[in-house]
Amino acid sequence: MSSTTTAADNVSSNKTRQKVLLSSRDWDTLVTDQNKLRKENTTLSKGGVSERRVTTRAGTRIDRSRHGTHPNYETEGSSEDDDDEQEDPLLTRQDQTDLPSEYWQIQRLVKYLKGGNPTATVIALSSIRDFNLSMDICQLAIRDASGLELLVNLLETDNIDCKIGSLYILKEISNNPTIRRNIADLGGLQTMITLLDEPEKDLKCLAAETIAHVAKFKRARKVVRQNGGIKRLVALLEHAAVNGHGSSNRISHNDNIKNIEVARAGALALWSLSRSNHNKHAMERAGIIPLLAKLLKSSNENMLIPIGGIIEECATDHVYRVAIREMVPDLVKNLLSSNAELQKHCASAIFKCAEDEQIRDLVRKHMGLRPLHDLLQQLDNKALLAAVIGAIWKCAISPKNIAEFQKFRTLDVLVQLLNNQPEEVLVNVVGAIAECAKEAENRTLIRKANGISSLVNLLTGTNQGLLVNTCHALRQISEEPESIAMIDRLDGVRLLWSLLKNQNPRVQAAASWAISPCVKNIKDSGEMVRSFVGGLELIVSLLKSKDVEVLASVCAAIAEIARDEENLAVITDHGVVKLLSNLVTRTEDIVRRYLAEAIAECCKWGNNRQAFGDNQAVAPLVKYLKSTDPNVHQSTAKALHQLSKNPMNCVTMHEAGVVRLLIEMVGSRDEILQENAAICISYIRRLALANEKSRNG
Repeated sequence: MSSTTTAADNVSSNKTRQKVLLSSRDWDTLVTDQNKLRKENTTLSKGGVSERRVTTRAGTRIDRSRHGTHPNYETEGSSEDDDDEQEDPLLTRQDQTDLPSEYWQIQRLVKYLKGGNPTATVIALSSIRDFNLSMDICQLAIRDASGLELLVNLLETDNIDCKIGSLYILKEISNNPTIRRNIADLGGLQTMITLLDEPEKDLKCLAAETIAHVAKFKRARKVVRQNGGIKRLVALLEHAAVNGHGSSNRISHNDNIKNIEVARAGALALWSLSRSNHNKHAMERAGIIPLLAKLLKSSNENMLIPIGGIIEECATDHVYRVAIREMVPDLVKNLLSSNAELQKHCASAIFKCAEDEQIRDLVRKHMGLRPLHDLLQQLDNKALLAAVIGAIWKCAISPKNIAEFQKFRTLDVLVQLLNNQPEEVLVNVVGAIAECAKEAENRTLIRKANGISSLVNLLTGTNQGLLVNTCHALRQISEEPESIAMIDRLDGVRLLWSLLKNQNPRVQAAASWAISPCVKNIKDSGEMVRSFVGGLELIVSLLKSKDVEVLASVCAAIAEIARDEENLAVITDHGVVKLLSNLVTRTEDIVRRYLAEAIAECCKWGNNRQAFGDNQAVAPLVKYLKSTDPNVHQSTAKALHQLSKNPMNCVTMHEAGVVRLLIEMVGSRDEILQENAAICISYIRRLALANEKSRNG
């Protein structure tokens, strides 16, 4: 079919083209099982040749059926998400009278791919390329005519033009999740990987770009790795790194451009592959890190975008994170780019690795904080805004960076962003505010900017990450007397308490951490806590949790709640002594610290001191004094002080060797630790003297 005929047909079908094209999400499940595919593809051409066969220039026949079922399609054990593993988008063929003319034109062209004539095949491929292959109906036409298998077969011919034409079509249609899945099932990835070794640069470029599209689901990423694709793709970057950026002047300008295009295609494929942790490690072993550092210095934005994407994906890995320290100057430089996508990748890379203190300091040293602040004005680009605020959040972990943000009045902008923003932006906004709120000056600023009411309103949401960050922010803000009064008036404490019912341990822990300073700083908090129906029973029940952070935070909250005598009586009735005693064998210092605080406070009611002893909670506490954490020493000394007021507990402590350990604590510079250790020793000594006196009559 000539291009003129095709054009005429296209013009005549303008009205037909207006018909509603089916969404790819309405496609039926395409049978990807190889045996079923073979049954469906046994329709013979005029020459009686199976549609699964294509004639190469040498006249040999290629049978795709030999690929069979690929053994490396088992599920990959990786932390990555699978983009489209759950999607099932195949077009359902409409009634034939409703199909647009493009469908029939493509079907006729696909027939020319089966004849074996190289010239006819190239012409047919060129004509198919003239269609808008991003349209679902065009993809459906290729699939229904068994074109996918034919296109994959053509990759093994000796004709370069056939390979390039086939790859171009596969590249365009592989944006569809089902098409890319079927290309992988037909063994197309293995063939494309071998094409990366071809000397023809256009062929390598198209093969890498097609791999980039197909490798967007987990099984495909594994196939590429297991068939040596990663090493070949990394090798594509080397030419641009050496020749495309000034290391050699012996190649022509056109060759430089070609090398950069090939490297860009390789980077696109590696970007898709880098979603797998296994692939990240394979890329690192193949030597990608120094190449990323070199290519990040490029002035070619088309190259920088996939390079930035790879760095963003790999920034969570420790090996890459260490290497990124050397890349921070270039990441900061690219924040000043006019390309929003490049800015997003660089900001997101900083976001993901700025928990590393050195990287936070390097961002400040290379003047990266100001560009981050300036990018807060990009309100229309939510993806960029979320990445930038995420970077600000992590950079704000360092007090020196907070001081810089104070100069820029960044917090004012963040508070304004608490309203009318999508959740993916709000999570990072609130996280940044929580970090900034560690400074007393900023807590006042948040209150004066009406940020507290916005934060309290967020407690009624369902986004787990947002709830966690909101609790962290309120935890910091509640340290200021005027702010805690406002939180109380807005019913914030009740909302925090209600989050203890959330099934997510991170939310439970964050809410408990926030409740502690609220109970501590609110006037008449004891009465307020008792007004929450079932509230005390709820928080005590969380001592049965298996989560370390939940246990530590709940113990901290109980330590504050128990300072009110009536509340202490209530939680004692709910069995707090037994539950706390069950935890004394824990080895985590964060749990030990707050558990000891809670025990110290709970000893102050009724027979609780004796009850702790009866529940074998005393002797394990003595071991806490061997911890390396001075905070554990202080809280343990408080608990032992209170427990030592019971004679039997003194005996237990003495037998556990507490005296020698406490004598060491008496020499501490911590006055609270000194005092409690000394008092505990005095109680034990008094009991020993009393026993000696009674024996001597």
